[in-house]
Amino acid sequence: MPNSPSDRSAAPCRVTVQRKGPLLVEGPVEVELEDGSVVTSDRFRVALCTCRRSRRYPWCDTSHRDRA
Repeated sequence: MPNSPSDRSAAPCRVTVQRKGPLLVEGPVEVELEDGSVVTSDRFRVALCTCRRSRRYPWCDTSHRDRA
């Protein structure tokens, strides 16, 4: 398993927290959802929705932004 605590040579995964925004995670990533299903992305960085407004959940589609 890459990036496991016992693998000290692997770089840690970086997660960036944004106020009123998504979590930015350096990829590729696997996300396990509440129902046990797993979704993956091979992008170099992904935005994970924290507000659950996204139509592409768990990926952020910027639905959290205030609309004018």
